[in-house]
Amino acid sequence: MASALEELQNNLEEVKVLMEKTTRKRVCDALRKKPELFDNEKPAAVVAPITTGSTLKISNYGWDQSDKFVKIDITLTGVHQVPAKNVPVHFTERSFDLLVRTLNGKNYSMIVKNLLKPISVKGSPRKVKTDTALILCRKKAENTWWEYLTWVEKECKKKEKPSYDTKTDPSEGLMNVLKKIYEDGDDDMNRTINKVWVESKEKQAKGDTEF
Repeated sequence: MASALEELQNNLEEVKVLMEKTTRKRVCDALRKKPELFDNEKPAAVVAPITTGSTLKISNYGWDQSDKFVKIDITLTGVHQVPAKNVPVHFTERSFDLLVRTLNGKNYSMIVKNLLKPISVKGSPRKVKTDTALILCRKKAENTWWEYLTWVEKECKKKEKPSYDTKTDPSEGLMNVLKKIYEDGDDDMNRTINKVWVESKEKQAKGDTEF
């Protein structure tokens, strides 16, 4: 298959042949009125499409807070050399979406949804410093403390904590803790728990409650 450049050259040659053979002035004038067909008998340059490279998800970041802002620090080497228009951030009341375009031939993206608390969209800027992109989420309710960055993180942490219900049998709470340790432990830990469990059952069967 001929390349775009070869195709353009072939078209030019065909037009020249037509002009040499035609005896009708109107046809010849019509061909000459196509400036894109002639440029000192050289074909026009073929512009290659601009490729923006791959998009990488930003997963490493740090965050802190003040009375007014929740600050998200993202380290990206050379980001301060990228034009400001290539580092757009879109805020909503409970999310932000950062995109860094064409940094060392790649794009970088960070999307955070379900922020723990509402933020002020108009009061939330982004700043670019040396090798760092800084997202400033302005708290809608100032002087409030964020224990987590997102609601999802809060829910996950709640599920990880063992529940201690004072109204239930204390031994049941202990069993819940042991169950959690067993689920998260390695093979050696699980063997130890199994051994203790069997020995405890044997003592109970013998009427020995000491444990």
